[in-house]
Amino acid sequence: MSSEPAGGVRIDDLPIRDELRGKSPYGAPQLDVPVQLNTNENPYPLPEPLVERIAERVREAARGLNRYPDRDAVELRTQLAAYLSRTTGHLVGIENVWAANGSNEVIQQLLQTFGGPGRTAIGFEPSYSMHGLISRGTGTGWISGPRHDDFTIDLPAAERAIAEHRPDVIFITSPNNPTGTAVDRDTVLALFDAAQAAKPSLVVVDEAYVEFSHRPSLLSLIEGRPNLVVSRTMSKAFGAAGLRLGYLAAAPAVVDAVQLVRLPYHLSAVTQATALAALEHTDTLLGYVEQLKAERDRLVTELRAIGFSVTDSDANFVQFGRFDDAHEAWQKILDRGVLVRDNGVPGWLRVTAGTPTENDAFLDAVRELMKEQSA
Repeated sequence: MSSEPAGGVRIDDLPIRDELRGKSPYGAPQLDVPVQLNTNENPYPLPEPLVERIAERVREAARGLNRYPDRDAVELRTQLAAYLSRTTGHLVGIENVWAANGSNEVIQQLLQTFGGPGRTAIGFEPSYSMHGLISRGTGTGWISGPRHDDFTIDLPAAERAIAEHRPDVIFITSPNNPTGTAVDRDTVLALFDAAQAAKPSLVVVDEAYVEFSHRPSLLSLIEGRPNLVVSRTMSKAFGAAGLRLGYLAAAPAVVDAVQLVRLPYHLSAVTQATALAALEHTDTLLGYVEQLKAERDRLVTELRAIGFSVTDSDANFVQFGRFDDAHEAWQKILDRGVLVRDNGVPGWLRVTAGTPTENDAFLDAVRELMKEQSA
């Protein structure tokens, strides 16, 4: 985004908040190339029966668009609770679930409620950059917590950071983006205990990619822990990135609390209708997840065989390296018609698991790159 739009006025000429000066908006390159594997989208289009069901539900919703949508999204939250209960084995009800426009709005609402001016949040970086961006956007101070060289959380150092800074919100991303690493249950519990010992703090476990993980969801940890929240999305496993539907599971008090800051009627009737249609086809959509998990594992195996270092992945993407100049490598892969992600992690790139054909094209491109570097 240009900082000097028409008229010659720059962003920094405007009376914006000081903590936003010099920052860049979140985004990934949107380039017209044959193979696009940079934004962790599900590569499979929605099946035709689901498309037809969406059309039916949206048509029905359209007849009432002169009225505001269901403010509390009761039917949608009921079905999300049923999905979580069925797939995790931990019983949750509508009172435990809240939904918003993508998991980013869920995160924003949590930070508006539990963060804000004079409060701080901590995340363990590299991790999902929107945690820090939304923190700053809500006036919440941001603290970057430690990781080991293998990108796992450095638990003793993390516990010390929590004790020192006493943050109000702690983000734990599992599986982690961009590295793909999952966080084990004991580490989450240790971080939760450290947070409550420092001061009563909200701990958010971001499970955007959990359906792709070898490990079970940590949803059951919310039982008896009112300060623990699990956030989810329909963008990845449900193949519905264009829907923009995220949700959380937590104690009923947390669901009540975020409603203090939500905008009125924040979820449109069309969004609710589309999400409900997708939830009717859960089994089919999760079948695509199994295919993507197999392709992800194939990418890990093939990349290591080619000679790359690869971070163990529990997500639908793979981090690989190491490069002397990651951006240069990114450009050379792009020159071969394949778009991957340069996340700014020094020496590493990230590739989304695509269809078998897309993955073959990517592997051919990086084999050529490896030969060029070895020449």
